[in-house]
Amino acid sequence: MSIFQTKKIQSFIVFIIVLATILWIFQDNILRMSVLDGTNDNENLNQVEYENSSYFEKIDNFFIREYSDNQQILHLISADAYYSYKNSPVRLLKVEVKTFDKKQQEGVTLNANLAEINKDGEIFFNGKVLIETINDAIHEVSTESLMYLSNDGQLLSNNDVVYTGESSIINSQGMSMNVNSDKLLLSGDVHIEYESGSLLDSSNLLINHTNDEKVYQSSEMTIYQSTDNEITADSGFIMNMNNNLTSLLGNVKIIGKKGTSLYSSNLIVDQSNGSEVYKTNEPTRYNSPESSISSNKMYYDTGSEKIKLIGNVVAIYE
Repeated sequence: MSIFQTKKIQSFIVFIIVLATILWIFQDNILRMSVLDGTNDNENLNQVEYENSSYFEKIDNFFIREYSDNQQILHLISADAYYSYKNSPVRLLKVEVKTFDKKQQEGVTLNANLAEINKDGEIFFNGKVLIETINDAIHEVSTESLMYLSNDGQLLSNNDVVYTGESSIINSQGMSMNVNSDKLLLSGDVHIEYESGSLLDSSNLLINHTNDEKVYQSSEMTIYQSTDNEITADSGFIMNMNNNLTSLLGNVKIIGKKGTSLYSSNLIVDQSNGSEVYKTNEPTRYNSPESSISSNKMYYDTGSEKIKLIGNVVAIYE
């Protein structure tokens, strides 16, 4: 009996050894089959994704002239690469578009890293766009989608826009521009952040670069904030970036950090000498916890914190 059991054990051991040998010999093939199954699945998945997103046609150094129904040039389009897709708009990489007016004179030139053309022929710019006007003025904007309406000669965006201004960054809720103009409108709420740290909030801001001007203008309620003061103007502002003068229009209220307030109108904020000076030739009333003073004019140097009330000064002290 013990001999029989021993033979069974020996047979079982031999079977294990033979099986292990077979598995060792064919392990590469077994592993290869397993890997191939997984690879085939991935390749099929990638193939589906590729077919859904791949282009039908690619053209390097793309160039085309677009004409109106009466054979007038609407625009010239050039790009480093052109991609056409089955169910998606045409894509252009590093694209430049030159527009033309009804007299066949050049309008604006637009440069962007990415643009799309839909089935109706409308061009949409994505990301940063440089707009060079007929008078060589430059507007730099960034937006999710800027549409060029060739039939209307308009640039339009209903998305958030970031405009790179003179020593400032401007955020708005949209923009519009005539391609034959040096003026650009930032629409909706507008927020300006200056390199100096000052802030300005308004709406519907017109940026005018006509005749080398650099003027920002709005007729809407405006709030200007510096380090120490907050100024509210009920009729908007005009800001000349060439001379760093800002006119806050209409009724103006200044709230100081020490609980003081000043009421006047048509206030000029002068930053031309690197400092900040407020001045007006309009009647002014200054209030502090200790006094109320009225005058015909006002001059306020925020750096030295000195206020000059000039002409027919009347003070009431508590």
